[in-house]
Amino acid sequence: MRYQLLAQDGQARLGRLHFARGIVDTPAFMPVGTYGSVKGITPCELRDCGVQMLLCNALHLMLRPGTDHIASLGGLHRFMSWSGPLLSDSGGYQVFSLRHRCRLSEEGVLLHSPVDGAQLMLSPERAVAAQHALGVDVLMALDECTHQPGDQSASQAAMERSLRWALRCQEAHGNAPGALFGIVQGGIFPPLREKSLQGLGDNFAGYAIGGLAVGESAEQRLAVLDELVPRLPSDRPRYLMGLGKPLDLIEAVRRGVDMFDCVLPTRNARNGQLFTARGSLNLRNAIHRNSLSAPDPECSCYTCSHFSRAYLHHLLRRGELLGARLNTLHNVHYYQQLMHRLRNAIAVGELERCITECIAGWQRREATCTN
Repeated sequence: MRYQLLAQDGQARLGRLHFARGIVDTPAFMPVGTYGSVKGITPCELRDCGVQMLLCNALHLMLRPGTDHIASLGGLHRFMSWSGPLLSDSGGYQVFSLRHRCRLSEEGVLLHSPVDGAQLMLSPERAVAAQHALGVDVLMALDECTHQPGDQSASQAAMERSLRWALRCQEAHGNAPGALFGIVQGGIFPPLREKSLQGLGDNFAGYAIGGLAVGESAEQRLAVLDELVPRLPSDRPRYLMGLGKPLDLIEAVRRGVDMFDCVLPTRNARNGQLFTARGSLNLRNAIHRNSLSAPDPECSCYTCSHFSRAYLHHLLRRGELLGARLNTLHNVHYYQQLMHRLRNAIAVGELERCITECIAGWQRREATCTN
C-alpha cells in the first residue's frame, strides 16, 4: 500500500491509497461487511454506489466459517467475489462489545464464542494469523478498547497493553503481504493518546484512532481529534474507527482524517432510517404511507430514481426483504456521494463552503424527514 497526498484545505486532506487491487480515493467511507457481506446487496451494487474498499471482521469470520476454511477456498476476495481492497478489523472492538464473555490477560483475550459457547484465545499472534489467512489488504493490530468517558487509570492500562500487543502484531506480521495499521488508544485523555502514538513509533503502514464513538460526547471526541490528528504521520493514512453520523464524518474530515467505517448506514437502513440531503428520514412514520415523493429528491441512486416513500413504507411495514435492500442501497450511495462531495471541495479549496451547504441542507429538513 502507498499513500499519496494530493491536496490540502486547512487540515483536511485529499489523498489516494494505492493497492495492488485498486485505488481508494480519500477521504473514504468503508461499508461494513462483517461476515464478508454487506447485508442485502451484492459486490456489483456496491461498486455501482461508488464503494472502493470494504471492511470485514476477522474474529467473526474466524468463528464462522473459519479463516482457514476461507484460505483453503482461495482467500476472502475470491470467497465473496470482491476484487477491490479489503480491510479487516482484528476483533478488538468485538471484544469490547462482548466484554461480558471475555477475560483479558497479557496473553490475549479468552472469550466464549457467541456461536456455540466454546472458549477461544484471541492473542495478537492469532489475530494477525487470521487476517493473513483471509488475505486482506489492510490488517489491524489487536487492541483493547474501553468505554468512554472512563477512568483515566483504566484507559492508561488498556493503552499500554494495546501498545505491547501492537509490537507483538508487528513481529507476527513480519514481511507478509498486507499493510499493518497501528491503533492509537488512550480514551479522552490527550497525554495518553500522545504516549500511545509515541510508543507505536514510525513503524506502521497507517495509523488508526481507536476508542472513540464509544460513549464520549461529541465535544470530547473533537477535542481528542484536535490534539491528536496533527501529530499523526503526514505520509500515512489516518483512520478513525467506528464513526458513522454524517456530521461527525464531516468534522473529522475537516481535521484531517482519511478513512472511516461504521455499521450505522446499513443497520439503520434495515430499520427504515435513510440519510438524505435534508436530514434523516424515518420510513416507519405513518406520514409516508401516501407519499409519492422520492425518499431523497436530490439523490440519483437506484432507490430514489424508481420508488416512492409510500412503497418503501409498505415494504418496511410488511417486513419485505426488498425494502431492506432498497434502503441499504440508498444509504450506501448517500455516504459515498458525501465523501465524493467532500473530496471535490478539498480539491478546489472550498471545503468550508461545502460543509456550510451540507449543514444548511440538514437544517432545512422537510416536515416529513423526522426521526
